[in-house]
Amino acid sequence: MSTLAVIQARMGSTRFPGKVLQPIGGKAILLHIVERLEVVPSIDEIVVAIPDCAVDQPLRTFCREQRISFWSGSEADVLDRYYGTARRYGGDPVLRITADCPLVDPGIVEKLIGMYRTGRFDYVAVAAGADAEGLTDGRFPDGLDAECFSLPALEAAWRDATDARDREHVTRYLWKNKQRFRCGKLFAEAHYPSFRLTVDHPLDLQLVSRIYEELGDGGRLFPVAEVIALLERKPELAEINRHLIGAQNYRAVVED
Repeated sequence: MSTLAVIQARMGSTRFPGKVLQPIGGKAILLHIVERLEVVPSIDEIVVAIPDCAVDQPLRTFCREQRISFWSGSEADVLDRYYGTARRYGGDPVLRITADCPLVDPGIVEKLIGMYRTGRFDYVAVAAGADAEGLTDGRFPDGLDAECFSLPALEAAWRDATDARDREHVTRYLWKNKQRFRCGKLFAEAHYPSFRLTVDHPLDLQLVSRIYEELGDGGRLFPVAEVIALLERKPELAEINRHLIGAQNYRAVVED
């Protein structure tokens, strides 16, 4: 079956409402993410999983206008939304991307899919985000999150997960049950400084916008290595949102 990339997105983010359609260089965050995933060789189809709420109508309208596939489902039960999307589009494996990652790296995503395709795992994740909290070595900066898992594993989580947190955070049931699912992690080969590349706050958007101004001339899709080099060359940029790193567990709980 085909590899299906599912981007979970909503307009009602509690920390930064409407962020997925905020512009970076004149282009919505969501469109940046889609374009970065489109160049990943192993991805066959990209779908946005949107809540079936009235407040999310602008997001559905945007996807229609941009000819981006989408599927609507439960706002609170994101696991059900993901499973419904995967069943509708026939994806196996399923790649999970959240809509707060406009710097998602196509090369890292391709490596992750390759790791899954070794056949040794039911679930693999880039070492970033909630399941990588506390890691000191091999961790990627926040904002490069990606997960890849089998449709049977997703179906098992959808069928058996009863904790509301597992229903809300999609893959929590998988990586919390490593005795049941074969879980793996894609570690960074280099040591990355503690930069914050996600967009959960207006200051995050300010930083990422500056990064695109510096590196994205002409719509060029630059890799994370160039982002790190830029922030090390111009440390004043990283200071824009540095105080948010770890604040209020911003990335301890993954949100749309």
